[in-house]
Amino acid sequence: MPPKPKRWQIAPPVSSLVIARFPNLNPLIVQILYNRGITSPQQAEEFLAPDALIGNPFQMRGMNQAVERLRRAIRAGELIAIYGDYDADGVTATALLVQTLQSLGARAVPYIPHRVDEGYGLNLDALWQLEEQGVRVVVTVDCGVRSLDEVAAGKRIGLEMIITDHHSPGSALPDACAIVNPKQPLCNYPSKELSGAGVAFKLAQALLRAEARVPLGKRRVPLTEDALYDLVALGTVADLVPLTGENRALVQRGLARLRESERPGIQALITHAMVKPEAIEAGTIGYILAPRLNAAGRLEHARMAFDLLTTQYPDEADDLARQLEATNRERQRLTIEMSLKAREVVAASAEAERLLFVVAEEFPEGIVGLVASRLAEEFYRPAIAVHHGEEESRGSARSISEFNIVAALDECRDLLVRHGGHAMAAGFTVKNRNLPELQTRLRDLAMGALGEMELAPTLSIDAVAALDDMNWDLYQALSRLAPFGYGNREPVFVSRNVLVREARIVGSEHLKLLLSDGQVVWDAIAFRQGSWMSHLPPRVDVAYQLEARTWNGETRLQLNVKDIKPANGG
Repeated sequence: MPPKPKRWQIAPPVSSLVIARFPNLNPLIVQILYNRGITSPQQAEEFLAPDALIGNPFQMRGMNQAVERLRRAIRAGELIAIYGDYDADGVTATALLVQTLQSLGARAVPYIPHRVDEGYGLNLDALWQLEEQGVRVVVTVDCGVRSLDEVAAGKRIGLEMIITDHHSPGSALPDACAIVNPKQPLCNYPSKELSGAGVAFKLAQALLRAEARVPLGKRRVPLTEDALYDLVALGTVADLVPLTGENRALVQRGLARLRESERPGIQALITHAMVKPEAIEAGTIGYILAPRLNAAGRLEHARMAFDLLTTQYPDEADDLARQLEATNRERQRLTIEMSLKAREVVAASAEAERLLFVVAEEFPEGIVGLVASRLAEEFYRPAIAVHHGEEESRGSARSISEFNIVAALDECRDLLVRHGGHAMAAGFTVKNRNLPELQTRLRDLAMGALGEMELAPTLSIDAVAALDDMNWDLYQALSRLAPFGYGNREPVFVSRNVLVREARIVGSEHLKLLLSDGQVVWDAIAFRQGSWMSHLPPRVDVAYQLEARTWNGETRLQLNVKDIKPANGG
């Protein structure tokens, strides 16, 4: 059988009047920009040179209060704890804020909870521990905006709480010394979709700018905003926030920094992942570097990833990178094994279900999100995988664009101990006695929202083009639209009625093609689409991305095929 069909959503072609507004741009580039809502030369200029979109951190609500309190703590020599999260976004946010504060002369220490022993977000035992260590100020990163009880408890034991977070707040805000979150009510900061690392960077940026104006006189190690962009890029791409606006500008700067990183830990991470520094793109972070950073928090303790990012010693960096590499291999093995178990449970009924829900004791807590992701990708359904504990269970959800999973969990909040996340990904803790009702209620919500809708993945296509339109000039123009990722997807083209001159299987499941329109012949690769081999018609419509590949020192263009359909609907 050929792969499951996708819906092709082809953008309507722009008019000649729109193309005329951009005389210096390739019409296909104009079409791509138009598809992304960019309709004026000024918008195009900002998109193609996004540095202007990096905002003033003091525009963010709560920033002045946070900076004032932290500078007061630095002057008084008070111990400051940065309370992070165990994923790559939280770890990078913790690292950049600890290093910024220490460079300003602060006594700053990290605290990252253990995924299994403590779970996500603030917990009272940790706050008690910090208070006993002499901490007076706690700054959260990538968490805290929904931790009303924990913030109140922290205040009662004498801790001053500063919340920096990027998750959507609930109906009430914590009673903190300061809250820095662009999504909170009355915050006029224009970039609402920053990552946890992005919000932490804005606080670091504000602290460094305040120091430049009025020095505290305690600065020990010179630190610039530029030195932090590599960490911001890692956290931003890893957390799948939209790569538009300020996020895109931050990642663009961060990628340049990563390619010439001065951090021993990042150098070691890149080396052990067998990545060429000059070839690092957003996809390198998403598929290679971030999973290794995340592996620490999934199976061991995220402190390993923090130590890697912050060490100044190459030998220590090499040891930590080796450990992360081994941990990531184990994470990969467990993901495959547990995903197969989950698939066995849901496969028979998946087509009839609107939401997939699997529970097992053997699912490691650090893997359930990856299991849910595999199910959602294969069956195109919201998917939830749950580790069944002794009294409480912890689950992770991955969704599809048609269903907001965190909103569904909000409607089940009376059944949950805690929950949080985004429209496409969320996590929760639930008492075991509430698991059956939670499963029933979430499935009912999914049925109500998705009903009889035909659920199939949609491939968004930017333009119908001839194979002859693909060339190095277009590739260079497309490169200016990078970095690509969530919210700024890599452009996809369709060419119609293309002749398949050759087809063969490479690896175990990939399809290697030679395609021609009668004028030019193109090398093409269709990853994980080898099942087309025995069903491939002589002429096809092909959806693809234009990419460059280097082999034996020679760089050539090729087509990365995303989907295939028989020509003329046959």
